[in-house]
Amino acid sequence: MTRRASLLLAALLALCSPGQGQATPADPLGSPMWANHAAWLLGKAPVRFDPAVIVTMPDVTENQHVFPVTVDARALPKVQRIVVLMDLNPLPVAIDYQPEGALAYVSLRIKLDQRTPVRALVLTADGIWHVAGRWVDAAGGGCSAPPVSRVKGDWAQHLGEMRGRLWPQADQTRLRVTVRHPMDTGYVDNIAAYNIESLRLRGAAGQALGTMTINGSVSEDPAFTLLLPPGLGGPVQVHMADSNGRTFDGTLAP
Repeated sequence: MTRRASLLLAALLALCSPGQGQATPADPLGSPMWANHAAWLLGKAPVRFDPAVIVTMPDVTENQHVFPVTVDARALPKVQRIVVLMDLNPLPVAIDYQPEGALAYVSLRIKLDQRTPVRALVLTADGIWHVAGRWVDAAGGGCSAPPVSRVKGDWAQHLGEMRGRLWPQADQTRLRVTVRHPMDTGYVDNIAAYNIESLRLRGAAGQALGTMTINGSVSEDPAFTLLLPPGLGGPVQVHMADSNGRTFDGTLAP
């Protein structure tokens, strides 16, 4: 996603957050960028730093190009959006996920360009943003080094190849989907920004299950694990689109 598109996304997020005129509470992580991000992402909506939002990730980054993050906000009622934010990344927003018919849960892999807070911002139907996260150490360069597929030179032959599956369980249906894509950030010399921009999930009857806006700070060959309601045996239709106008479609089943 280009910088212009990132700013448009930020403006849209702010517009979707009702202004309550309440001051944002002090950041428990002491990030130098939090006040700025809160202003352009959340506007004047009320904010709570909330342990009900569970963000699971490693303490130290072993590979800054592929850093796993899981957000579980199922303890909150009527979740509308889940945003994954890396305060000090050049592309700070990784995803903006609207669960719609899905459960309030997402797992993905991101790029980290330096030591930074990694957070989940969760909007509930009452207009409150619930925030959780922590500092993560990273060696740097996650956004400014070419992806492996660019180095190997095989990315074009596999672009858009999609794999995935459903795992129905008694209390939920687990969905995992991956797609081959270089997810170029635009911060590597002579390589323009090029990334998956959106993901949409639909059930067998066409019902909306989830919609996600995706940024170039998501790792190469994006992989997402989502949770759907129990009893959803599939199939689930997956539609993705990238910043060059290409679309990729797949069908997931148990």
